Amino acid sequence: MSGPTRPGLPVLGASAVPEGAPLPTSRRDIAADLRARGIPRAAKKPAWLKVPMPGGERYQKVKETLRGLSLHTVCQEASCPNVGECWGGGTATVMLMGDTCTRGCRFCHVKTAPRPPPLDPDEPRHLAEAVATLGLDYIVVTSVDRDDVPDGGATHFAEAIRRLKAIPGLLVEVLTPDFRGDADAVRTVGRARPDVFANNVETVRRLTPAVRDPRAGYDQTLGVLARMKTEFPGVVTKSSIMVGLGETDAEIAETMDDLRGAGVEILTLGQYLRPSAWHLPVVEFVTPEKFAAWREAGKALGFRYVASGPLVRSSYRAAELFLRGEIEARGERR
Repeated sequence: MSGPTRPGLPVLGASAVPEGAPLPTSRRDIAADLRARGIPRAAKKPAWLKVPMPGGERYQKVKETLRGLSLHTVCQEASCPNVGECWGGGTATVMLMGDTCTRGCRFCHVKTAPRPPPLDPDEPRHLAEAVATLGLDYIVVTSVDRDDVPDGGATHFAEAIRRLKAIPGLLVEVLTPDFRGDADAVRTVGRARPDVFANNVETVRRLTPAVRDPRAGYDQTLGVLARMKTEFPGVVTKSSIMVGLGETDAEIAETMDDLRGAGVEILTLGQYLRPSAWHLPVVEFVTPEKFAAWREAGKALGFRYVASGPLVRSSYRAAELFLRGEIEARGERR
């Protein structure tokens, strides 16, 4: 018996905003605009957003080991579509500071609460011990935001980095909170010398108030990235943009330019996918051709590497393959 017909969906290779139409700028107007233009959740996704079922020997080993070690991974908590490719390729993204965030961004699938359980002081040691058993080449460490902790968890993060860096042959990328822009917290992480430091701008300036928690900020993110690059120039810096939320091409170009101005070297762009009915609707499914054009535009701006595609996420393996070679080359030049 056939089910109900799903609504069609707009697949756009150009901006979803009609030319000359005024852009909403207030948080309320942006939210209303997204609801009005959003694609129904029941709509079929285009073919380029479909991924094969995860599997393979290395994938199974990572999955079983993570389960046995009780590690939180953003791969699972945020329902990442690339879990099969990353785990199968020897990469995982693990979460520090628990699985509950103090912020409530309207795109993120991680659960939230104003006062999560206290930090476990042994977590950095346990994390390093667990990662050492996984046989990974590259680890991405991210975390929830912990605005309830005095330094936002920077000291906790730094201790984890130091312990992970002691594992032979392991490259360490961190995707940290913005620590409310606190300079000392950023320095604490920088002094631990991660190989890669990422902080995501997430969306364009105009949409930031409607997409991100009020405690986050477009300029705050740029400031964190700029400080890391200025004070710790040997650390590779990275950021990520989601698309499909009603931004214009001009706004994407402006965001790219702002990130380059902050010294960011690695950029990822990927399609926003709505995790639940509570989250913001998708306004547009961007074509692979448009992502390819943004990749070339990013290269022209001077980014060392741009990973741009519908399923690319901030910890996408394509960027890691480049970064491994880049970091090793830098080490040889020292």
